[in-house]
Amino acid sequence: MSSQNKGTDLTGFEKSIKFRFIDEIDYSSGGIVSKQVIKTEKGNVSLFAFDKGESLSEHTAPFDAMVQVIEGRARIIINGKNYELYGGESIIMPADIPHAVHALDKFKMLLTMIRG
Repeated sequence: MSSQNKGTDLTGFEKSIKFRFIDEIDYSSGGIVSKQVIKTEKGNVSLFAFDKGESLSEHTAPFDAMVQVIEGRARIIINGKNYELYGGESIIMPADIPHAVHALDKFKMLLTMIRG
């Protein structure tokens, strides 16, 4: 995990270092792991690894958020509608609309939220 081994500050991954998202986070048995990739006043990018069966309960966010599934399979629920996503697929969760995330299998995702 090269980006996490040297010179990383609290605002995200080290810059100007090549990496693969899939290799930058490990699963935790019975849990959800997250790592901040980039965080600024304009938005943030976070990497997540969900163990099978784990979830983020329904909530809303004040800004649009894009989920990119890196590997595995997830159910994304937006305003009561189910979407099944596989590695390589993405969806945008609209601002102020209830949404939830459920791991149908172990899965990794990148979450991008832009403020404004």
